[in-house]
Amino acid sequence: MATQQTGEAAEARAERILEVFAEAFGELLAADPAAFRVKFRKMAASAFAFYRGTACLFYADAAEDDGPGGESVRKGPFLDERTGRVWIHGDLHAENFGTYMDANGRLVFNVNDFDEAFVGPFTWDVKRFAASVALLGYGKALSDEQISGLVRTYAGAYRERIRALAGGGEQSGDGTPPALTLDTAHGPVLAALRSARTNTRFGLLETMTEIRDWERRFAPGGGAVALEEDVRSEVLEAFDAYIATLPGATRFRSDAYRVKDVVGRRGVGIGSAGLPSYNILLEGHSDALENDLVIYMKQAQTPAVSRHITDPAIHGYFRHEGHRTVISQRALQAHADPWLGWTELRGAGQLVAEVSPYALDLDWSDLDDLDDITRVVGDLGRATATMHAAADDESGHSLVPFSTERAIDEAIGEDEEGFAQMLTDFAHDYGTRTRHDHQIFVDLFRNGRIPGLQD
Repeated sequence: MATQQTGEAAEARAERILEVFAEAFGELLAADPAAFRVKFRKMAASAFAFYRGTACLFYADAAEDDGPGGESVRKGPFLDERTGRVWIHGDLHAENFGTYMDANGRLVFNVNDFDEAFVGPFTWDVKRFAASVALLGYGKALSDEQISGLVRTYAGAYRERIRALAGGGEQSGDGTPPALTLDTAHGPVLAALRSARTNTRFGLLETMTEIRDWERRFAPGGGAVALEEDVRSEVLEAFDAYIATLPGATRFRSDAYRVKDVVGRRGVGIGSAGLPSYNILLEGHSDALENDLVIYMKQAQTPAVSRHITDPAIHGYFRHEGHRTVISQRALQAHADPWLGWTELRGAGQLVAEVSPYALDLDWSDLDDLDDITRVVGDLGRATATMHAAADDESGHSLVPFSTERAIDEAIGEDEEGFAQMLTDFAHDYGTRTRHDHQIFVDLFRNGRIPGLQD
């Protein structure tokens, strides 16, 4: 396992962190240093918060650990020409799971936030998750043995679901893998689904809008920013182009496209610092004010993992980062948001989707019982496998022209114990490294050593 770094080793790691930050954040940080001060303050709060905000550092390390890759595949344990190039989430940690309303109107608990999705080694997803379990477990004062048990639960659940899917089992009525829903979930996951079910679009509208002159408009404050007329016109032009990228059933709902209001947004998530974002208020499907709809448009980012995947066929598949994010989410998430689409604004790719009242992240702060944590980790292992299995030759995209679940099943089947041990060892080693990196980062930040952020 990693040990506490001192002296020259700590300084070398500090320089490496600054190098990776400069590559990943440089342009955005220079454009909006205030947003990155907020982002970095949040990252300073805990090792896990730091981990959430530094996928760029994780993949720089992963690429080094797995050795140099060719144009088509990364080398490493359980990786070959197929398992090294599957659709992956790209930022798979324990807090990137939650509820959403799918295109069929069903509440589902699954992976969310696909901003970092790309095509790469499946092991990078499961390793990133395993390390997040170690960090969460350490924060809850779990022993190393207990953390090992959690990682093995995740590895076992992932492996069993992959095996079942590869063998043609565990299919729901419409031929898709089983989902965690109000009918199938248990424990904390079921509690999250039930909590999401109590939310309403009207309740969301009440928090973001007000009635002025007999019409609903965005309320001032709360992160909303009034737009200059030229900016508003550009956003509306981009919105018109976005409509053509929607699925057919949504695209033909022309009654829902009347724009009532547009505002800019501040205070987006820890991973979106410096990225322009807008909210658009739509008429909805009737004149009733409670049926109005809010969608967001935000500049899509370059995924951290893409810097370490060199295959030109993968990079050339996407028109821009907004297109990549949407195509990736549609591949990885069954029955994705019907309002999910892309557009361009000022030459930059944009992600567009509904601001949904039914999107609720799993709250780990109340998860303290080891049995509950174990049950949740097992559910997340099955959800990860289902996500990986969804995005293959049957997903409608040519980048992964083979059965993902069969390829992964064959790779893990050659050494099931080795797979679990690999994730366990990695979780402990990288969890320790991240805690050390977090302290180095805090010292860099508080001492004004991050270029562009000096007060």
